[in-house]
Amino acid sequence: MVSVIASSVRKGNVIEKDGKLYVVIRAENIHPGKGTPVTHLEMRRISDGVKTQERYKTTESVEKAFIDEGTYNYLYQDGDNYVFMDNSTFEQHSLPAATVADDMRWLLEGATVGLLFWNGQLISMIPPQQVILKVTYTEPAGRGNTATNVTKAATLETGVEVQVPAFIKDGDKVKIDTESGSYMERIQS
Repeated sequence: MVSVIASSVRKGNVIEKDGKLYVVIRAENIHPGKGTPVTHLEMRRISDGVKTQERYKTTESVEKAFIDEGTYNYLYQDGDNYVFMDNSTFEQHSLPAATVADDMRWLLEGATVGLLFWNGQLISMIPPQQVILKVTYTEPAGRGNTATNVTKAATLETGVEVQVPAFIKDGDKVKIDTESGSYMERIQS
């Protein structure tokens, strides 16, 4: 463990708090016009998947764990676990669904992800920052909805629903930011 200031903590970092490890899901530095700047951390406890939120003064110290990260491929879901494989050694690891369920909604089998290890034990998964997925269902664009800020719901091939511009149609491939869940662009096939 190493002490770092709260404002340097980023998504994917693992911190130790009260003897337990937490993976940071979202980190936001807030600088109000008046008052002390704070860092807002949304975290998931690695041992049981429970989410928590904490606020720290930006200069306050937090304990950051030393983590090894490797690149793996998502293979399949096996009951309540997701299975990943190292392509160079063919070694397979699994994570409980409770630990990674939010991030799995963006992944198709074969997707490349980062796996985090602490003291040789698999503790978490980091999805790619962006994914390209096919739209399986969306309503046709209404007449006259040509303004650039008009959006509609679209269901992607993983089953997740996102907001997309009105010109997107069934079968289009779209790039999605996995952190915010927002549409980035249409991918020309």
